[in-house]
Amino acid sequence: MISVFDLFKIGIGPSSSHTVGPMVAANTFLAALQSQVDLASVQQIEVELFGSLAATGKGHATDTAILLGLQGHKPNTIDTRYSEDYLAPIYNEQLLSLAGQHNIQFDAERDIFWHSDIVLPYHPNALTLRAIFADPAANSDHTTQHRATFQQTYYSIGGGFVINEADADNPEVDPANPSIGAIPYPFNNAEELLKQCQTHNLSISELVMANECHYRSSEEVVAYLDDIWAVMQACVSQGCQTAGVLPGGLNVKRRASALYQQLTLELDRPEAKNDRLQAMEWINLYALAVNEENANGGKVVTAPTNGAAGIIPAVLHYYRDFDESFSVSGAHDFLLVATAIGSLIKQNASISGAEVGCQGEVGSACSMAAGALAHILGGSVAQCLNAAEIGIEHNLGLTCDPIAGLVQVPCIERNAMAAVKAINAARLAYRGNGEHCVSLDKAIQTMKQTGEDMSDKYKETARGGLAVYADSRIPTASIGVTVNYSQC
Repeated sequence: MISVFDLFKIGIGPSSSHTVGPMVAANTFLAALQSQVDLASVQQIEVELFGSLAATGKGHATDTAILLGLQGHKPNTIDTRYSEDYLAPIYNEQLLSLAGQHNIQFDAERDIFWHSDIVLPYHPNALTLRAIFADPAANSDHTTQHRATFQQTYYSIGGGFVINEADADNPEVDPANPSIGAIPYPFNNAEELLKQCQTHNLSISELVMANECHYRSSEEVVAYLDDIWAVMQACVSQGCQTAGVLPGGLNVKRRASALYQQLTLELDRPEAKNDRLQAMEWINLYALAVNEENANGGKVVTAPTNGAAGIIPAVLHYYRDFDESFSVSGAHDFLLVATAIGSLIKQNASISGAEVGCQGEVGSACSMAAGALAHILGGSVAQCLNAAEIGIEHNLGLTCDPIAGLVQVPCIERNAMAAVKAINAARLAYRGNGEHCVSLDKAIQTMKQTGEDMSDKYKETARGGLAVYADSRIPTASIGVTVNYSQC
């Protein structure tokens, strides 16, 4: 089981695989470098981006995320309001402060290499970071021949998860779950999860909590669940209060603020009270608010990715605002059940858009939210798994093809659509008896196979689908524009 601490990460937008993961990789590289040498001996840093990271990395702020990581900033603690200030010395003076301790000359045009046509064997999202210590025989073209170097290659495999080449060569070792003895209730698929719950008379949330407490105290787990829920609520609130245009060149207008004002004004109107679909409009609002914040480089929770970060918060807010039984402990249970579903998907398929398309991001989040809400409604374990199956089944084949490589169109609206779909899936499953023709395990395997069969041009490469759509409203200069953090 993948821990809630790993599946739900507090980070920054706009992408968990293209922003959070590369920043984590830079942090990891920096720590490894410091363990090997004195930073004062480093003369130059080079960054190589491969595959999807290169193809859509500029629109996803991959380069700036790496540079911030090399400065020592971390996704969960960086204050994005000052990111532009942190980056200013690099772009204005060509000066990079490694770990905030040692200044080196860094030219982004010279020292960052974009290999969109090269895909490394393990995963489409790959990057190599290289430190150069001495340069007595360097060529003028800055090749690495004859130079003393320390380099590491990392793979950003979705949801902010990062592995290195050693991890890739040892797939049986899960870096997210170091072995500390067997967890009380292990499961590798939905069938095993169901059997464990039935055998031990546990709900999914109780089982996951017991497994989490194998690694940490219950107080630590609850505190982290509180943190996740607090960041989700703050993200919705910030999104509802912020107007303007999203950065990147598409000139996408933020809609959550205006929608929030409209819905708030309608609260006391008789016609609004009689509108049985009004809840759906609030769900749309919650999802839009989160993903507009994400697109703007703000603080979000990977749930399980940034591109799908609005779905679980939207459904949790639906529970908070439209279910009289809401409690904070219920929100904890929701997140624990979502963890179980997300763990099944990540272990047996993928949550990476670059690997399986958006079905792995939005589809996974929809499935997680559906299963979790079914639990909140009082559903049995079988009904929860049925809800999760419905959520993923009806996102099969969903492509990852954001216009201009920006996590805006169709990503923002797609979260709103999937949040509503998750609630529908939960309620549909709750009205059933838990029996379903296609099992959750089969749906997950189908998603994996569909992703393998899907053309690469529909997997976050900006080479197909909506990503190549262009007309007079979309300036060609917008392709590959870095997020403007000053607007965060």
